[in-house]
Amino acid sequence: MFAVTEKLSALDNSKRSAHPAHSRTFGGRVIMIVRTASLRLRSAAAALIATAVTVAAPSQAAVAQDHASSISPMGRVGGLGDSGASGTGFGPCPCQPRKTLLQWSYGTSFSGGPDLDEPIVTDRPDFTEASSTVGRGVAQLELGYTYSYDDAAGTTTKSHSYPEPLLRYGIFADWLEMRVAWNYADEESAGMSASGSEDLLLGFKVGLTPQEGILPEMAIIPQLRVPTGASAFTADETLPGFNWVYSWDISDLISTAGSTQFNRATDDSTSEAYTEWAQSWTVGYSLAERAGAYTEWFAFFPHSADSAQPEHYFNGGFTYLLSDDVQWDIRSGIGLNDAADDYFVGTGLAIRFR
Repeated sequence: MFAVTEKLSALDNSKRSAHPAHSRTFGGRVIMIVRTASLRLRSAAAALIATAVTVAAPSQAAVAQDHASSISPMGRVGGLGDSGASGTGFGPCPCQPRKTLLQWSYGTSFSGGPDLDEPIVTDRPDFTEASSTVGRGVAQLELGYTYSYDDAAGTTTKSHSYPEPLLRYGIFADWLEMRVAWNYADEESAGMSASGSEDLLLGFKVGLTPQEGILPEMAIIPQLRVPTGASAFTADETLPGFNWVYSWDISDLISTAGSTQFNRATDDSTSEAYTEWAQSWTVGYSLAERAGAYTEWFAFFPHSADSAQPEHYFNGGFTYLLSDDVQWDIRSGIGLNDAADDYFVGTGLAIRFR
């Protein structure tokens, strides 16, 4: 706009200096008046055109701001009337894999799910499972040993549990993993002992949502036990169950999580089936770059059982990263009521293969 006005002004000045006699005669005055009016009209037209161009073309800053508003940290987010790079739908563009099945709202950052640039995230050593999956094509093996002791009504029970393997493998998508768990138990009670394998546990973990503010990162775990164990430890029937896990990163130093689950179980005294509910809550602490700790409460609540009673526990432990893909842990816990075991201690190792 300013360049156009300056060019017209320069043209006006040059024409005045080239014809000074026009201002000394009546005819010159008429011509001068007409020429001046013409120049003013052209200046007004140029200003109008420049204003229209300014309104029609947004500033570079406005364009950049509008472009940035349609981009999430994980890629372009498609919406109503905005097909994004894929043509349709919500969520990140195809160049960014979806790490959770769902999102809390339009345009989230997709901060949940597996992150292979970060250290390993494990389901052990606490009772509460992790709310994230391992990632597609990633295998994670978690192992452990637990010793427990209980003295109830003069009867002492000691048990050893090992190697507690849990194999987690990401299939089809970053938000889905397959899970296989098995264990061997050795138990001594009232002068009698029994040992053998326990029933096989099969399941899937589905990463549901990332954390968004106070809304948690969540996962669900449909699972079932298959009667493959030794006679002393098998339920002799398939026992389905379901686990819902939710967690929050409160700060760089503290996180918290909980789980709510129910599983079909059999009564130790009558072998009759009942539903066992379980609830847990854990708080994790970052102690150093590679060291962490946790404290946790968890409990079992039998529903319609013949003899099983609620059991409450409190436990805590420490973790140490030997590398980004290897974690070692130790833990211990106590029973909070008579039906629970008196105490337990254990240790374990988790390894990620990618």
